[in-house]
Amino acid sequence: MEKKVHTYEISLPNSENPIIFETGWKAKQANGSIWIRQGGTVVLVTAVAGKAPEAYQDFFPLTVNYIEKMYAVGKIPGGYVKRETKPSDRETLTARLIDRPLRPLFEDGFRNETQVVATVLSADGEGLPDILAMNAASAALMISDIPFNIAVGGVRIGKLNGELVVNPPVEKHGELSMNIVVAGTKDAIAMVEAGMNGASEEEVVEALEFAHEQIKKLVDIQERMAAEIGKPVMDYPDFSLPKDLVKDAYDKYSQAFRDAFAIPGKLEKYEAIDKVKADYLASVEAEAGDAFAEKKDIYKDIAGEVEKIVFREQLIKTHQRADGRRLDEIRPIDIEVGVLPSAHGSALFTRGETQALVVATLGSKMDSQMLDDLNGTHSKTFMLQYNFPPFSVGEVGRMGAPGRREIGHGALAERALSGIVPSEEDFPYTIRVVSEILESNGSSSMASVCGGTLAMMDAGLQVKAPVSGVAMGLVMTDDGEYVILTDIMGLEDHLGDMDFKVTGTKDGITALQMDIKIKGLSKEILTKALAQAREGRLFILNKMAEVLPEPRPELAPNAPRVLSMRINPEKTGALIGPQGKNIKAIIEATGATIDILDGGVVNIFGKDKETIDSAVNMVEASVAEAVEGKTYKSTVKKVMEYGAFVEILPGLEGLLHVSQYAHERIQSIADYLKVGDKVDVKYLGKDRNGRIELSRKALLPNPREKKED
Repeated sequence: MEKKVHTYEISLPNSENPIIFETGWKAKQANGSIWIRQGGTVVLVTAVAGKAPEAYQDFFPLTVNYIEKMYAVGKIPGGYVKRETKPSDRETLTARLIDRPLRPLFEDGFRNETQVVATVLSADGEGLPDILAMNAASAALMISDIPFNIAVGGVRIGKLNGELVVNPPVEKHGELSMNIVVAGTKDAIAMVEAGMNGASEEEVVEALEFAHEQIKKLVDIQERMAAEIGKPVMDYPDFSLPKDLVKDAYDKYSQAFRDAFAIPGKLEKYEAIDKVKADYLASVEAEAGDAFAEKKDIYKDIAGEVEKIVFREQLIKTHQRADGRRLDEIRPIDIEVGVLPSAHGSALFTRGETQALVVATLGSKMDSQMLDDLNGTHSKTFMLQYNFPPFSVGEVGRMGAPGRREIGHGALAERALSGIVPSEEDFPYTIRVVSEILESNGSSSMASVCGGTLAMMDAGLQVKAPVSGVAMGLVMTDDGEYVILTDIMGLEDHLGDMDFKVTGTKDGITALQMDIKIKGLSKEILTKALAQAREGRLFILNKMAEVLPEPRPELAPNAPRVLSMRINPEKTGALIGPQGKNIKAIIEATGATIDILDGGVVNIFGKDKETIDSAVNMVEASVAEAVEGKTYKSTVKKVMEYGAFVEILPGLEGLLHVSQYAHERIQSIADYLKVGDKVDVKYLGKDRNGRIELSRKALLPNPREKKED
């Protein structure tokens, strides 16, 4: 068998190792495959298209899977099964990251089931597997016969010591003041996912421009690959909607859709829109007769297409939104805090017909989330979790484990708020924030950000600054005319071209997430959207301040209390005791929770001051240092002929030699002591070999001195 390998290489600024795309030998039965590597990091990405659907299908069935194999870093998976099973949150989020910029760029009428699989095979901690996977996914599609002909490049831009850097290594991520993943085409930016420490709008635009310059280089190499080794595009049925039927439906029903859009209230509006669609289908059925059933799904999509056209025309021509708001107007806001009496902190944030009940809970280090991934095992002490039950949109549905959408929305809100949480040194708690969406009509993740801030403040958590969030939308015509919308509702998200979420304090941005349905966005639109988002963000922050201007001065009465103390790090073993016996005894006796950290830091959590004081006394006793010349009531642990081993302090034992038991000579100390006996001894210090010296006879009167008297 002839072994053909095609290799393409590109170097980006700040990278010691080039990015190398290889294809032609590995995973040859896929429609397209790329073996991409940088340094010691290797990712295999495949793209496969299935057979065309037998009948009309109204959606494009694209699936993206991202899998991190633990052998990539020389580890065996934990747990009983010892193999990779359910995707982790990080794998799910990365799969979404790859999916979002690719999905809008497939040919419009293509409906074959398509799957992109990215498998991390080796990871050295320098090359970024998620970024490599994103570029390889686009490259695999570009060289395949799948109808995808606009290349996507992706980079991570970090700000390190005030300088913008491309694809900073994982070890530097904790030092970045800005961490942005950007994807785009040669002409424009298509996707943004970012976290930052209060960056200005100007800094964000500068970073996005810098990212786009690098993206162009990655697109160029993919276009060269497609030109040189790409396959001819496959034959596939085109499921694009017939333009003549769309025009006919528009002519007859556009006004009915305009009237439906004008109805206030989400459910009432949707009911009216559904009636217009039903009227259209009924009229088509009356004309088509028996032939209608075969093309019913096509006619349903035609109705949806007319709805979209009318909605967009109305916005572009009249700047009139479906609920009557101005383009930059935010829906009415209602805020309640402290709504759950037994929770540590809670808030009910309502904006229009979107409502989030957000709850904050404080716990100890033992409540932190343990993560085991390619970067090693580490703990997470701030968590934000997002739940979207079906009743929030008036539907019946399955309740179960969180899906990709819930994980993604929770991660965005968590990223938005993580920068305002006090450091572990200043606030040694684990913080869990849960957002329960009670009602949804767009921007529920941003409601979670606002409610999350308020819930933590209600719990008495001294946040660095309040954070709010707003979702921006866009409607753009083919000739470039556009409008930007503030605080989009569900209809505007569904029928518009952009969902651009921006969160931040009054001083700067903390997180971004942008998804678009068009080919990309210009610098002009990005700049205007960010400026309009800032006005909206500040408006919401003022509304929040009217209800809760600053955090509660004290923690909630039922929140655990904590006291931090320092011990000699060398005494940590004594505090823990053999097999944890001593620390377990303290916890059982006092009811406190005790976290022992590096450097001799001990955090003691308790329900009240009495619990903490009791634990502190026992900890201090466990780590107390012996004082030379001091008398201790010791416990006999072991008896030998030459002496007894006694414990003078928890974990501190020494030998009471037979010669130090009494002034008179005795044959065996076993004649006087047994295990468990209590005996007073004087601590004489340590000998030159570091061994503890103890004496009982030093506490007894000397008979010789009596005789001399």
